[in-house]
Amino acid sequence: MVRLTIELIAKSRYNFKKKIGLSFQDYLRTLTHLHFSGYNIEDIGDLSECRNLSVLYLYDNRVTHIHNLDFAHNMTHLYLQNNNITRIDNLSHLRKLYKLFLGGNKISMVEGLENLGELEELHVESQRLPPGEKLLFDPKTLRSLAKTLCVLNVSNNNMDEIRDLAVLKEIQHFSAFDNKLYNVQELEDVLGSWPLLIQMDLRGNPACKTAKYRDRLIMACKRLQVLDDRDIKEVTRQFLVNWKASKEAKKKKKETAALKPAPLTKNGSMGQVGPPPQPHICCHARARLEAAAAAAASKGAAVKKLPAQTAQLHNRHIRLM
Repeated sequence: MVRLTIELIAKSRYNFKKKIGLSFQDYLRTLTHLHFSGYNIEDIGDLSECRNLSVLYLYDNRVTHIHNLDFAHNMTHLYLQNNNITRIDNLSHLRKLYKLFLGGNKISMVEGLENLGELEELHVESQRLPPGEKLLFDPKTLRSLAKTLCVLNVSNNNMDEIRDLAVLKEIQHFSAFDNKLYNVQELEDVLGSWPLLIQMDLRGNPACKTAKYRDRLIMACKRLQVLDDRDIKEVTRQFLVNWKASKEAKKKKKETAALKPAPLTKNGSMGQVGPPPQPHICCHARARLEAAAAAAASKGAAVKKLPAQTAQLHNRHIRLM
C-alpha cells in the first residue's frame, strides 16, 4: 500500500526542494502546496508537520477514506477527484476550505460539509454508482452551504430532480449535464430561486427535448448569460420578454371580455339584441297557412282585372255609335 507520509515527501524531488541552511522540519512548516497526483496512493498518513498546507493535489490515486487532515486549518483547495472515496467525512476542521473537488469517486450522498462556512465551489460529478442509484444531498449540508456556494457540478449522476437544491441562493455556475432531468416546470421553479445564476449546462437531459425548453429557462432566470454552452443574446431575451407581455395582454383582454354582462334585449331581458326568434310552426299548420295565402293572392288578382274589363266595354260602345 502506498501512503502519503512525510517520508514520501522527502523522497519526492518535485515536492522537496532543500534550501541551504534549512532543516527538513523547517521546510515542512513552510510548505503550502503538495503535488501527489497519479502516485497510486491509497491512504493519507500523518502530515501534521505541514501545518501551513493550503493546497493538496491528490487526484488520480486510489484513496478510499478522507482522514488525517485535521491539522490543515489553512487549507483552501482540496483535489481528490478520481479516487475510490465512498463517503465525505473528516473535513469539519477545514474551515477555510474554498474549493473541494470530489468528482469521479463512489459517493452516493453529499454530506458532512456543515462546518465549511467558506466553501464556494463543490465538484461531485460522475460518481461511480451502482445501477439504479443516484447522487443525493443531505438537507443539513444544503442549508449550511446556502449562503456561500457559488459553483456546483453534479453532472452524470443519474439525477432526475434538483428541487432540493433550490435553497442554494448564491449559485452562479451550475452544471448538471448527462443526468435524467425531465421536468422543465421544476427547472423553471428552481431557476427562479437562483437570482445570481449566470451560467448553466443541462445538455444530455430529457428536458432538453421539450418544446420551448430554451425559451422557458431564459425567461425563468433574468441574469442567465450562457445556457448549454451557448451565449444568450440580449435581443433574444428582449424578444421573449415582448412576446410574453403580448401574450399576457391578450389573455387578460379575453378574460375581461368574458366577465362583461350580456346586453339587454328590447323587452328588457338579458340576451341577444335583435328581433325575437320566430315561433316554431308544425308542418300541418304551415300547409294551411300557405293555402290561405295563395287564395288571398288569387282573389286580389281577380279584383285588379275588373277596371280593365270596364274600359274595354266603354270603347266598344263608342265605336257602335
